[in-house]
Amino acid sequence: MAAKEFIVAIELGSSKMTGIAGRKNLDGSIQVLAYVKEDATACIRKGYVYNIDKTAQSITNIVSKLESQLKTAITQVYVGVGGQSIRSIRNVIAKDLPGETQVTQEMVIELMDANRNMKYPDQEILDAAVQEYRVDSQLQIDPVGVQCSRIEGNFLNILQRKTFYKNLNKCFETAGIQVAEMYLAPLALADSVLTETERRSGCVLVDLGADTTTVNVYSKNILRHLAVIPLGFNNITKDIASLQMEESDAEKMMIKYATAYTENNDIDNNMKYSIDQDRQVEVRKFIEIVEGRLEEIIANVWCQVPEEYIDKLLGGIILTGGGSNMKNIERAFQNYTHIDKIRVAKFVTQSITSSINAATAHNGMMNTVLGLLAKGDINCAGRELNYTGDLFEQQQNQTSGTAPAATPERRARQATETPAGVVRTTEEIRRAEEEAQRKKEAEEREAREREEAEAREKERQRKENSRWHKLGQGVKNFFTRLADDEE
Repeated sequence: MAAKEFIVAIELGSSKMTGIAGRKNLDGSIQVLAYVKEDATACIRKGYVYNIDKTAQSITNIVSKLESQLKTAITQVYVGVGGQSIRSIRNVIAKDLPGETQVTQEMVIELMDANRNMKYPDQEILDAAVQEYRVDSQLQIDPVGVQCSRIEGNFLNILQRKTFYKNLNKCFETAGIQVAEMYLAPLALADSVLTETERRSGCVLVDLGADTTTVNVYSKNILRHLAVIPLGFNNITKDIASLQMEESDAEKMMIKYATAYTENNDIDNNMKYSIDQDRQVEVRKFIEIVEGRLEEIIANVWCQVPEEYIDKLLGGIILTGGGSNMKNIERAFQNYTHIDKIRVAKFVTQSITSSINAATAHNGMMNTVLGLLAKGDINCAGRELNYTGDLFEQQQNQTSGTAPAATPERRARQATETPAGVVRTTEEIRRAEEEAQRKKEAEEREAREREEAEAREKERQRKENSRWHKLGQGVKNFFTRLADDEE
């Protein structure tokens, strides 16, 4: 039976693309209805698109396979944005105010707009997370209503290279697939695996992927830092492959034998692991390769934690992603960071039900796409598809006007109207810029008209106060008095 209502999410991961469709139930749980995974190594590298046509074809394949499982057309999809080149940078926008001025919402919006209008060479602002506002010498989360003579807005701008951002949007345009909303995948993941207590107390979320490792730092329930490191567990596989074996064999060995930490006394120097029937590798050498590369990944993760928060991580470190399944991964992080509180987030906090094993497998590999699915709130279902008829009839239906009506175009939202974690599409940015330009031109026109009116008024006053005007007025008054005397 065809599904009538569902949400579709697509994640462009560091080495694969995942599509998922699900329905939200009244009790808050999510039922996963369809799931598709596509290898993306031929078009995506470390999470960013480098081949638009192949990526568009993979997206089309995912949507087609989901439609086949759902027996329903898909009108739009939610998309997760992540990958290499995403980073965060702090920015401060300040404004001096006359005397003891009361801060208004308009002043706060002005600071936010000024921040979002910042230009970074070759970088696009995907999102801006408000840190705090400094009102004179006091920090405030909400400064509206407070009296001060100076206000500073502290922001964390999340950036991505413009080329990668444009390529991602171009892929969906090429595929002809409408995007309901783009979300920053690391933030959608954080919302689905972190507790409020962890974010409030201070924590580090580490998503250990195949080609990248993503780091989120939280304190007082605010995102303080975000970075994507171009290192992942595929680097460990490649290091193992340097022992004269194919990467496919190296991956099998990593899954079977690799451990994040092994006590030195527990290593048998005479023991060997089998590569195949004819070849073996020394256990100690294998362990040194795995632990050496993993230590490099952990060191890079720890370097991303701002110094002022290192001693404030009461919520500890939360590990997720496929790499979090490696044996003794918590011990490896504890040894390097000296943080005792380590938690592995094997699954999302939402209640998920499904007959699809991959959707309910508690291995951390589906957490991001499930988090994206949880963000969706618009029905993505279109018309019911008929897979029992012939192909000609199917194609005719698609072009005969029986397709669902296009989703209404959403009004161009300004930066301050965009929810946290939502990335505006290039089309939305274009329409917003056009609207902002029209508003600016209208304001400039009104300003010119005011200036012209003021200039005319000044000229009138100047003429009235001029010496000749006064002399003429004096003569006029003289003759008026003279006429009065004669009467």
